[in-house]
Amino acid sequence: MIGGQKKCIGLIFGGNSNEHEVSISSAKTVFQAFNSETNKKRYTVKPFYINKYGDWLDSNLSEKILIGDIGNNKAKKQKIVNQEKINFLDGIQFQNVDVWFPLLHGLNGEDGSIHGLLRFTKKPCVGCGIIGSALGMDKILMKTIFSNLKFPQVNYLVFQNEDLNDKQIKNKIINEILKKLKFPIFVKPSNSGSSLGISKVKNESEILQALEKARGIDPRILIEEGLEVREIECGIIGNSKLLTSEIGEVNYESDWYDYDSKYHSNNKIIIPAEIDSKITKEIKEIAIKSCRALNIFGFARVDFFLEKSSNKILLNEINTIPGFTKNSMFPMLWEASGLKIEQLVAKLVDISLDL
Repeated sequence: MIGGQKKCIGLIFGGNSNEHEVSISSAKTVFQAFNSETNKKRYTVKPFYINKYGDWLDSNLSEKILIGDIGNNKAKKQKIVNQEKINFLDGIQFQNVDVWFPLLHGLNGEDGSIHGLLRFTKKPCVGCGIIGSALGMDKILMKTIFSNLKFPQVNYLVFQNEDLNDKQIKNKIINEILKKLKFPIFVKPSNSGSSLGISKVKNESEILQALEKARGIDPRILIEEGLEVREIECGIIGNSKLLTSEIGEVNYESDWYDYDSKYHSNNKIIIPAEIDSKITKEIKEIAIKSCRALNIFGFARVDFFLEKSSNKILLNEINTIPGFTKNSMFPMLWEASGLKIEQLVAKLVDISLDL
């Protein structure tokens, strides 16, 4: 704590995103962590809820959502009387915020939009900046960079802004998939999180429906070859020096690690993962190198596949604002590494202040 004064943390959550509810759950956990006995001596928290329409609510209403006094469904769209005079920050008292802590998963948050806005306040921000956030959110750009740097990945194809109503184009896409990838495949929107919009496709007849589902979120679509793998994850924190957490593994009961299994199932979390020490070392090295490649710092979760038949490490993706819910891997990884949630959020603030 600098100068003996409490730091005011501006906690931003909700947002115009398909991960709105996840963001609220994450913010509740972080809010409670900052209000622990130890952290209350160092910090005050000023929450800012953004509803599904993109309207910012004042901190009093926002705090009521976090503590459960009102539901976020009560926060309806504000009535716009005169569009020219409406500013989305009207009435939002953010001048006394010392450090921003954005927990906006997905669109307008994890993609770097919120980081660009907050830069104008000239206050430090927990997490990485605009470029790292944008690249980490965009699966196609991320994988393209990883490919150029020879990081090991699953085989994949990219289709951007294709007209799925055109029969000729549709057939071309399907034929290319059949020619270059083996089933099962995963069809993903390039910009989305929490497995939303993703489909596991087991045969040709399921391809078109999966493409349309992904395109409903993003016209840029990624197709990945599905392998028999273990889901391995590693936490990252730091600025000039990046630190890695223990390695964790998720064993899920569902067919694949979809939205429901991430947030509503009783998955088996194994930390540290039961893998060879050489593999652990290599995963941590790739985690740091991949974050450096995308200019990702502050905090992140790097996800890997470990092929069951060969123990081959495959880099999957990086999440620049990983979940902080009760079922989220990121805080679990750091607790297993010696940082309880109360210590973790304080550490992230210190990192943003470069302490």
